[in-house]
Amino acid sequence: MVWDVLNVIGTIAFAISGAIIAIEVKYDIIGTYALGLITAFAGGAVRNLLIGIPITVLWQQTELFIIAIITITIVFLFPEKVVHRLKELNLFDSIGLSSFAVQGAMYAHSVDLPIIAIMFSAAITGAGGGIIRDVLAQQKPLVFQKEVYLLWAMLAGFIIGMGWATESYQFYTLFVLILILRVMSYQFGWCLPTRTSKSLQGN
Repeated sequence: MVWDVLNVIGTIAFAISGAIIAIEVKYDIIGTYALGLITAFAGGAVRNLLIGIPITVLWQQTELFIIAIITITIVFLFPEKVVHRLKELNLFDSIGLSSFAVQGAMYAHSVDLPIIAIMFSAAITGAGGGIIRDVLAQQKPLVFQKEVYLLWAMLAGFIIGMGWATESYQFYTLFVLILILRVMSYQFGWCLPTRTSKSLQGN
């Protein structure tokens, strides 16, 4: 089932992403597990809370928690050079974003939410864990910088909300498309418009 496959892919990718950031900012092993798990599950938990799904659903994902814990353990044992290289590639964060964006949109669409809610669900599922991860790591959240990130998750929600993706192969194709767009925007430095205040810069 597409839902389950994307859930596993997103959980693994974001567990790796969270663990890498934790190691980079020199958190201990408990901090690494905490940040990895938060990155993997916080987005879905916030989504469920905001669209009326009982928060207890989160604790019924025992298999995913086990997968995440094993993944974080493996990353924690990686040599420092490997961890640094993985962070530079930014690939796992992109995989997590694309898989959870599609999964979050599918979830919202399955309960007949309007298109705005579907786009929001895609965005918060794909990016929510990363936002909380960055805040806990005392970094500026990637989502709110000029780099193109959240837009790709919203695009996935729009496509699913419009009913343009309904078959399994279409969901997988959309996952790959969002992943490619995110990787390309990172590699080529695509940016969204920003504004700066001269008065603030002068202070």
